[in-house]
Amino acid sequence: MKRLAAFTILALLALPVFPAQAQTQAPADASATAAVGDLCADRPGKATPPCILDTGHAQLEVGLADAVFQHSNGLHQTLYTVSAGELRVGLTPSLEVEASWAPLIIDHQRGAADVTGTGDLTVGLRHALTAPGSDGVQVSIQGFVTAPTATHGLGAGGWTGGARLPVAVPLSKDLGLGLTPEVDVVRNASGGGTHLSWSLPVGVSRAFDKTTLGIEAWGEVDDDPQRRTYQASADFTAARMIGENTQLDAGVYFGLNRQTPDAEAYVGLSHRF
Repeated sequence: MKRLAAFTILALLALPVFPAQAQTQAPADASATAAVGDLCADRPGKATPPCILDTGHAQLEVGLADAVFQHSNGLHQTLYTVSAGELRVGLTPSLEVEASWAPLIIDHQRGAADVTGTGDLTVGLRHALTAPGSDGVQVSIQGFVTAPTATHGLGAGGWTGGARLPVAVPLSKDLGLGLTPEVDVVRNASGGGTHLSWSLPVGVSRAFDKTTLGIEAWGEVDDDPQRRTYQASADFTAARMIGENTQLDAGVYFGLNRQTPDAEAYVGLSHRF
């Protein structure tokens, strides 16, 4: 937990979360709907926003540093991910393409040598089911496939994929609700075959001029043939606009049962070109 405390302090130092002048920004954790032209990032949070990137624009979203802490049943593991990036490109007013990859992952376990490598490559499409940028509820659908490009066993171990239904519900001018039902095809723990996994993050966020604070509840059911597992977390996020095309963010997740990692902390950056 000392590593978590240090990481959280760095996150807060890197993110000025005091109010500033005048731009109400839709939160990146999908808890509100962004107007056309506003930056709308997938970061932070586990919920995905339904917004579509403007046609002809590209947006790079980078997890500058991420640490996942798991200390249970004699296991003391910290998983670090550095500079994990997602590139989004707007194809039409209602369609975008996305690709994400982690160039550096470090698996640190007490009493064992660190394992260092790269992550899997994920590509996907997101299509708006409601008019992008309109008032009211926003909904989109997202499908994705993950290729087994990871090294040293740091990925899923085979082809996987899934689908999400991002939803954003404005509750007031600065308050929003976001949720993202998701179903995934994931690899069996035994290494052979696949099974389904379901997850749902639900979040509420509040914008304070250029700063947005959010809270989420997340749950997942992994229906592995050997053993069905349940995970749940309470998530806290913050995002800060710098100009019109750049966002800084930070977040901390806390596991709510023994099958969920104890905690996760991260800082990130999003920029629209």
